Amino acid sequence: MKKHVYISMFVAGLLMVACDNLDLNPEDFYGAGNFWKEKGQVEAFIIGLHRDVRENYENYFLYGEARGGTLLTGVSSVGTSLDYEVIKLNNLSQDNYGIGNWGEFYTYILQVNHAIDNLENVCSFLSEDDLNYYKGQVYGLRAFYYFWLYRSYGGVPLELEVKVSDGAFDVTDLYLERAPAETVLQQIKEDLQKSEDGFSHSANSDLSPYFWSKYATQMLKAEVYLWSAKVTTGNHSAGGVEDLEIAKKSLEQIIGQFALVDNYEKLFDASDKTAAKKEMIFSIYFDKKESTNWGEFFVYSSAQFIGQSWDNMGNLYQDPLDLCGSGLLRHEYKEAFVKSFDETDSRRYATFLEYYRDETLTIFGVSMKKMLGSVDSGKRYYDSDIPIYRYADAVLMMAEVENGLSGHCADYINQIRKRAYGEYFTDDCKYVDGDYAENELAILKERDKEFVAEGKRWFDLIRLHDVNKEPLVYSDVAAYATTYGENPHSVLEKDSESHKLLWPIEKTLMDRDPKLEQTPGYEE
Repeated sequence: MKKHVYISMFVAGLLMVACDNLDLNPEDFYGAGNFWKEKGQVEAFIIGLHRDVRENYENYFLYGEARGGTLLTGVSSVGTSLDYEVIKLNNLSQDNYGIGNWGEFYTYILQVNHAIDNLENVCSFLSEDDLNYYKGQVYGLRAFYYFWLYRSYGGVPLELEVKVSDGAFDVTDLYLERAPAETVLQQIKEDLQKSEDGFSHSANSDLSPYFWSKYATQMLKAEVYLWSAKVTTGNHSAGGVEDLEIAKKSLEQIIGQFALVDNYEKLFDASDKTAAKKEMIFSIYFDKKESTNWGEFFVYSSAQFIGQSWDNMGNLYQDPLDLCGSGLLRHEYKEAFVKSFDETDSRRYATFLEYYRDETLTIFGVSMKKMLGSVDSGKRYYDSDIPIYRYADAVLMMAEVENGLSGHCADYINQIRKRAYGEYFTDDCKYVDGDYAENELAILKERDKEFVAEGKRWFDLIRLHDVNKEPLVYSDVAAYATTYGENPHSVLEKDSESHKLLWPIEKTLMDRDPKLEQTPGYEE
């Protein structure tokens, strides 16, 4: 039978590991004919797959948080233009689709498929331990990518094979229609099982947070089954208790294996990344000598701030964040959100620098500090790691699971609050179990404070429920006003915007592939 396929090109430099982080320096280059011949080549490709995770880090924020209603639009407090207004305002349509080309996730899935194909069919030279360890990683990464697509778009094309063309072919054979949502979700669960199987049959115990591990798989599995239990998407109906029980078992593999860092601020200290390792399960590595992130998009523009802003005592600021002339401020958080943190909550000051733009202290502004990076020789480098999964997430997911199973969630919430309030943690700070809806809202608010800029809130709003088991994305009490003291309004209107739980795709994608259909609700 004639086989029509495309070529998957691994064009990134092949890289090697130094110690337990991503030191992405070229090791060697190989042609297609002599690759996948030895363990070093496999390791290089696996490192390249993790580099791909880092390449897409901006989209994790845009898909996972930008639509969550905590960010300003228009002009920042220091006069810079704020980015992604269409996304932040949820003004999505077929023409204003926010993110194009499926967020580039298929580019990375293509490479993962290439690795899976070779590990399954070519790499007989690997030891059984190594082969299973790499399978655990690649199937976990594919599930990770498809879960981002599933939560964002619902049913999406399922591309699971590597296809290599041996000559002329009919381009129509490459068209891919969107699979039903349930089919996509089942594929994610199958890949998670294969990832678990791989890790369970390998003695490799490398738990660097910069590489996909058995605990990253358990975190993803818990998140997938929690979503499956609570969120109806397309032809997938929320699964309820059975899926919650599976999520709980996955979290039980993690609880106690990691710990909360004593000082919240240390989680994001780029000058000493070892301090955060006991809490980090999977994170994206940055280094000033290699690759930096977009942290300067969250902090004041030095030229427009220094000597022109005041602290809350009326003192004129100079350069309190030591930005060394950098800073752009393209993403700024709302005053009402910042001031929802208690004064005694250490996360408030570890996360934000608050200031005023006038001597009367009425025009509020804020910079986000969690990606500040480090200073070397008078230059600021934005080289803070970006967490994907950390232990606090496992603790609060367990609170959510217990709430869904009619258990007690207060203890899990209070573990997070105890770290946040430190010496100020008193009975007044403790959460006491309420009813289902009260607990859901408390979990959301705790996650809001814990995971600022970590790409969580938008999905939390969809997954967590009100008293009628409706997503909190439709709830006023779950929302934040722009200015402190104003009444908030829900992020979405249920009657007119329920289709916006998912994203549209651009018309040009459908023009190139006539099998593709628009996300329901965006056809016009």
